[in-house]
Amino acid sequence: MPAFSAPLQSLVDELGRLPGVGPKSAQRIAFHLLKVAPEDALRLAEAIVAVKERVTSCPRCFNVAEGDLCMVCADDRRDASVICVVEDPRDIVAVEKTGGFSGRYHVLQGALSPIDGVGPEHLRVHELLARIEPEGVTEVILCTNPNLEGETTAMYLARQLQPLGVRITRIASGLPVGGDLEYADELTLGRALEGRRVVETAPGQPAGRAGG
Repeated sequence: MPAFSAPLQSLVDELGRLPGVGPKSAQRIAFHLLKVAPEDALRLAEAIVAVKERVTSCPRCFNVAEGDLCMVCADDRRDASVICVVEDPRDIVAVEKTGGFSGRYHVLQGALSPIDGVGPEHLRVHELLARIEPEGVTEVILCTNPNLEGETTAMYLARQLQPLGVRITRIASGLPVGGDLEYADELTLGRALEGRRVVETAPGQPAGRAGG
């Protein structure tokens, strides 16, 4: 005999599919929604529907967007000559909190992970390379996560970008190895951006022009 009515059990099951939400947490959230005022629950439902209907992927940088371009790409005050490459749109939020970056972004939508079957063809690598000349890009900052997948992705991108003649830099050490950018505090991430270093694709050979 089921423990809950069908609608409640369905809600628990759907909540349990969310990342980081286990069975017990799903039950707590479901019962909380039962107790709140109907208008509060409806606001949540409407917000979910709205984000699915109105939020898309920016065709230029693949950040989340509402409209033709994301807020960063649509801002003419941003420096189009510098692109910060991240794995996930959430990483853009982390970088923006530092207040120290005024360029544009490119979201790879993941990182290289052969063990998980994620190769270059699964990421937005081609789209990144296609932006360099038309947008007049002079520096690409590789801001992938400081873990094995992120480092592998950064070195792969450096090799792909090197023939294009841009300055290729990597965020400095200081972030915890194995961590994610979205969890880094603003001061640490800001210093990592300020102290970025030129990437070398071969011993003693910087990738791209050294530049200031």
